Amino acid sequence: MEHSSGMTVRKGFPEDQRETSTKLFWLAFKGKIGPLLRPEVKAVDFLKNVSNPGYVLCAVNADGAVLGIAGFKTSEGAFIGGTLSDLQNTYGWIGGLWRGLLLGLLERDLKPGVLLMDGIVVSAEARGQGIGTLLLQAIKDEALARKCASVRLDVIDTNPRAKALYERLGFVAGPVSDIGPLRHLFGFRTSTQMICTLTPQNMD
Repeated sequence: MEHSSGMTVRKGFPEDQRETSTKLFWLAFKGKIGPLLRPEVKAVDFLKNVSNPGYVLCAVNADGAVLGIAGFKTSEGAFIGGTLSDLQNTYGWIGGLWRGLLLGLLERDLKPGVLLMDGIVVSAEARGQGIGTLLLQAIKDEALARKCASVRLDVIDTNPRAKALYERLGFVAGPVSDIGPLRHLFGFRTSTQMICTLTPQNMD
């Protein structure tokens, strides 16, 4: 998929852009899980080691530089995986253990036939060029290519601008989850599940 500015969307990232891509992903998620994965240098190191380029779409310019990414997850795999051992390799035995337990509280069930968009972000210098919209359309195209019936995402209450963008692009707000006292740790209180149902005729 190509943008009018010459920007293209590709699956995966060039290996020399792995760190850039995972730093961008950290920017997308630090408002949600930042308190758990800090300090930033360790967070980026962890994400870099567990990222799977088969489950991310990247907007790149003519020079191949990554300017935006959209990670996703299906019942078959995810952009950011990792095990308790991976966490402990980065944060130590105790640090990895408590982080793993708390991150497990944010895990979301995913049914077959659903593609979960798991983080989208555009670099500061590339914002305002329609790259976020381009990536969202590419996510829908990826879902159709995988014979998924819908795209799902979760948006936290501290990001109302993102929610408004998703609604403009066909996502419908659904159930709202309240994390209760954990809001003091994670920095948000509720998350809204949003679904974009893909047209059946495009799935044949």
